[in-house]
Amino acid sequence: MNFNNNLGDKAISDVMQSYPEIGDILSRYDIGCTTCKVGICLLKDVVSIHGLSKEDEAKIEDEINNYLAKKGE
Repeated sequence: MNFNNNLGDKAISDVMQSYPEIGDILSRYDIGCTTCKVGICLLKDVVSIHGLSKEDEAKIEDEINNYLAKKGE
């Protein structure tokens, strides 16, 4: 997965702190890791370990990158 600003290499807790709207995107795909109290998994791992289809993984990547682009990032 290739997220803008190397966001995929950041811990999910840091991603949620900076971009809480990404949690909404992940929730639409039944990824509930955004509320994890540990939060050390990388965003790219959170997406890949949930056994989603390659198509859904690509949709998540596109949605997150489009969201970041709209924010100017």
